[in-house]
Amino acid sequence: MKISNKMKNTTAIAHSNIALIKYWGKSNQKLNIPAVDSISITLKELSTKTTVRISENLEKDTLILNNRPAVEKQRLRISRFLDLIRHEKKFDFPLEIKSENNFPTAAGLASSASGFAALALAASKAAGLNLSSFELSELARKGSGSAARSIYGGFVHMHRGDEKSGMDAVADQLYDENYWDLRLLILVTSIKEKEIGSTEGMNLSAKTSPYYKNWIQSSIGDISEMKNAIVKKDFEKLGELSEFSCLKMHALAMSSNPGIIYWNENTIKIINKVRALRKSGLGVFFTIDAGPQVKVLCLPQDISKVKDEFKNIKGIKQTIHSAIGPSVYILGENT
Repeated sequence: MKISNKMKNTTAIAHSNIALIKYWGKSNQKLNIPAVDSISITLKELSTKTTVRISENLEKDTLILNNRPAVEKQRLRISRFLDLIRHEKKFDFPLEIKSENNFPTAAGLASSASGFAALALAASKAAGLNLSSFELSELARKGSGSAARSIYGGFVHMHRGDEKSGMDAVADQLYDENYWDLRLLILVTSIKEKEIGSTEGMNLSAKTSPYYKNWIQSSIGDISEMKNAIVKKDFEKLGELSEFSCLKMHALAMSSNPGIIYWNENTIKIINKVRALRKSGLGVFFTIDAGPQVKVLCLPQDISKVKDEFKNIKGIKQTIHSAIGPSVYILGENT
């Protein structure tokens, strides 16, 4: 198939997300189907910009990540994902991908979520596909489980689904970014790539943790309670559930064999600080994905005070203040 006039060079922007109720484990690794539901918020200040260029002159897919050629492992992962679009449109020529994150990559800040969400939209649009948000979410999930959530802004529910095909393992938006003004202070304690990736960690937990089945069962109630907290805009309950889900997920990782510890000494320091602040009467809660970075949740009227409390803590390499962000969108197209 030759490149048609409908095939465009396309740029998309997607935002990272942080799960309030965590996802850890896959029921089907090949299709990237999550073992549990999850609920997240999309982050306005963390984003990925991805441009897709279709060319018959390339010998193979190319990936430029943060202005550098990607390592072969990353390139192959992207190629397998692009094969899904090539199969749908019945063409076989390579694509050039240029992607840039405005935050540390593979360090526990969900760069794969925003990365694959942006790539799903940009590549499908460039190939002439006009996918619905539902279809984009399913496509993005095949690249990264959490990417299914970054298709949407605001508050998002990712479903583990019941179909073996994974067709219903998609996310949907509970409320958009204007529904409830919450703030996160993202405290970066390391910019290094984590030693154990999320997929590898999930697989190890599923195989070796004695608590894995209980984790799956307990998540059902967490989802129901979190949805109710969001409906009522009950910040204290949202925060309590977020911390509980976070600690359960990391306990699961630590109980794997060998144990997976994503935290560093500064992660622990921040956790203790958040608890001390809350004991003093300040409304703050923490959540942590698969990495050492801590995200501190608070209400907008408290963000200045929260910033002040953490600005002098040694070991924090970067501080990012974020509101809730939008859905994935096209920045530009050209033929």
